[in-house]
Amino acid sequence: MASTSDFKNGLCIEYNGDLYTIVQFQHVKPGKGAAFVRTKLKNIKTGKVIDNTFNAGVKVNVQRIERRPYQFLYSDDMGYHFMHGETFEQVAFQKELINAPDLLKEGQNVEAVWHADTETPLYCELPPFVVLEVTYTEPGLKGDTSSSTSLKPAKLETNTEIKVPLFINTGDKIKVDTRDNSYGERVKE
Repeated sequence: MASTSDFKNGLCIEYNGDLYTIVQFQHVKPGKGAAFVRTKLKNIKTGKVIDNTFNAGVKVNVQRIERRPYQFLYSDDMGYHFMHGETFEQVAFQKELINAPDLLKEGQNVEAVWHADTETPLYCELPPFVVLEVTYTEPGLKGDTSSSTSLKPAKLETNTEIKVPLFINTGDKIKVDTRDNSYGERVKE
């Protein structure tokens, strides 16, 4: 158990039966009345951010979560299979636990977040950007520049289709933002 004076960004607490991380907090001591703590809490499972106010000194149940390195191996009807980077233990995650499963390629490194007390996986996240090869896109036209705002569809090596600028060609390697599946930049070799 901890009190509101122990709050810090990133702390994981149990609130209303769910796990939340503290995104932001502010201790407020008004001139009149009791002190309180204004917080923004992010639900670990849904990602939804809520505002909540705690009275100063209220006890909260702190939960321990761990980030563990994994490497993607393959996917099948049982789920997505990963290997721990240090113990070589293999584990399967369901698609719902992964932030961008359509951008996973064999050998991709990810971080899995586990609830340490119950040893249950909470979510698995890819790095903010991954480098993927374009396997098919319509050829670009001469004169297309990087400042062009026109986009065209491109199929990536993971069979995902995203929109890319007109100057991108088949065989190019590009950075893809895993948070919204958008084009980042072309990668020079």
